[in-house]
Formats: sequence, C-alpha cells, structure tokens
Amino acid sequence: MKIDWQIKKKRGNFRPRLTYTITLESFEKKLAIHAVQVESHIPMIPGSHLSYCLPGEHERSPSWKPDRYHVFQVPYFKDGYTDGFIRLPFKDSGHYPEVVSSFKKLREAYEKKVRSVYACPPLEQTGSLDISEDTRSQIASRVTADRLLSLFG
Repeated sequence: MKIDWQIKKKRGNFRPRLTYTITLESFEKKLAIHAVQVESHIPMIPGSHLSYCLPGEHERSPSWKPDRYHVFQVPYFKDGYTDGFIRLPFKDSGHYPEVVSSFKKLREAYEKKVRSVYACPPLEQTGSLDISEDTRSQIASRVTADRLLSLFG
C-alpha cells in the first residue's frame, strides 16, 4: 500500500488542507482483503466547511477540546485506490505530527491483515474415483456376457 499526502495552507487565518491518496499494490488487490479502517489522531473541527478560522473561534478558542476524530480506510480491493481531503485545525506552529501517526496507524493495521491473509496459501486439488474392485468383480461376468451377446446378436 502506498500513501501519499500533502498539507497546504494559505497565508493568514486559513486552515490547512490535507489531501491524500491511498493506492494498493497489485499483489494486495489479488488477496481480496476486506477494507481496514482506523480512527485517526486528526480531530474533526467545528465549522469544517469554512476554509478559515479566526482567532478565538472554533479550534482557536482556548476552551476547545476535540471530541471526534477522522476515520481513515484502506481502499476496497477491487478499486485499489482512494483519495480525500480534510481541513486540519489551525495551528500557529504549522506542525501536524498527527497526520503522520494516523497514516502509520492505518498502515500497521493493514499490514497486520496482509500478513494474516498472506499466510493462507493457494490450493488446488484434483481427484477421481473409479468403480470399486468389489463391484467390478460382482458384475464382471455379466458385463462380459452382455458384450459377447451383442457381438453375435
């Protein structure tokens, strides 16, 4: 699985925007793994539809405490690709270690599932059954007689 992301923020009171793509490797798609999802460390922000956050409002309020977090999910194996964006909370520092830790959390959960599923080896079985010797010996004389009669018959 490959995860790419980018964080961009305009100058001023604008919130940063996280964009990301998650792409499965071809061998992962062939494993048919159910989509794994994890709760991230990235808080959902109030008024997330707004591209800006003024001082003292929403996540910039001294009393704001996050109570919900975004969920990341590995793409469905038939698609093998997903993308998305999240408005991140405004931070004066501009540091967002929770983005890296969230993607690592997703990767670790998914790789655990990959290792588990990969341990189930492929299987191919063939077989055949023929008439048993007991049945063959019981009907052999009758089958032979019927064949001889049909030749002269």
